[in-house]
Amino acid sequence: MLSAEPIIYGMIFIAVLVMVEGIYLVAFGKSISLNKKVNRRLELLDKGTRREDVLAQLRKEMDQHMKSRSFPLYSLLAEKAQKAAIAFTPQQLIGVMGAVSALSFVGLSIGTEASLPVRAVMAVLMGVGGVYMWVNHKAKKRLGMIEEQLPDAVELMVRSLRVGHPFSSAITIVSKEIKDPLATEFGIIADEATYGRDVGEALKHMAERLDMQDLRFLAVAVAIQQQAGGNLAEILEGLAKVIRARFRLFRRVKAITAEAQWSGKFLSGFPVAALIFIQVAKPDYYDEVLDHPWFIPACFIVAIMLTANVFVMRALVNIKV
Repeated sequence: MLSAEPIIYGMIFIAVLVMVEGIYLVAFGKSISLNKKVNRRLELLDKGTRREDVLAQLRKEMDQHMKSRSFPLYSLLAEKAQKAAIAFTPQQLIGVMGAVSALSFVGLSIGTEASLPVRAVMAVLMGVGGVYMWVNHKAKKRLGMIEEQLPDAVELMVRSLRVGHPFSSAITIVSKEIKDPLATEFGIIADEATYGRDVGEALKHMAERLDMQDLRFLAVAVAIQQQAGGNLAEILEGLAKVIRARFRLFRRVKAITAEAQWSGKFLSGFPVAALIFIQVAKPDYYDEVLDHPWFIPACFIVAIMLTANVFVMRALVNIKV
């Protein structure tokens, strides 16, 4: 008789990811999308919400996770959640972990015959691991879009400065003309500047929060111009060229190292896929060696080597640009 448990595990884990995304969209609606023509800040303003209330809400969403790193185990997720600007509060995110873990446990109880401890451990791993993978995916997607949008945003600021707009107005123009996620980020800076915060300080805070080198370059360039003077349009024009060149180089390096990355993933994933296939096609294949004293140690050794292979291959192709 074929064993369907590995397939059920995979289906439940995929269902966990889909469920978390569904809960997020239901809770915050389509305004949370990153690639809308009307960015989230402008959409909140169009609903009649006061400007200071919108600023307070967006700042809370962007800074709340790093302030909650003292929660047990939440520190592992806080940095990713901050970069992704997850609108869930830390308490809500932990609650989502608990809810999907409970639902995973119910699914495992219905679909498998695993023992209670195994179901409990797998449910927790699926709940916590699924939410972490979802947040990590959101963070990577958001940072990737910001990196791609930044050169165009800087060039738009250059054009605004050359026609006579002050720098604060140039930032406001960027926040209205480009899409999210960078539009909302610059909109927050524009609102903070309106209420008296230094623009250079706001840019520096954004760069530190997102941990992006290109944004640090922008913050430093603006801070130096504020202190020493000079033609900011020319400085930003040169910065835009540098950022665009770095982005092209990064994409080229990524293309060159793609083969090595997929080779590492294949070498680590193929034994696991082969094991699942054997278990499905012939569940009694390992029955004769299950009682051998070296069977369990050998399984641990193989798992450690496969995990080490993933980290080694990632370190080999992690070329800084």
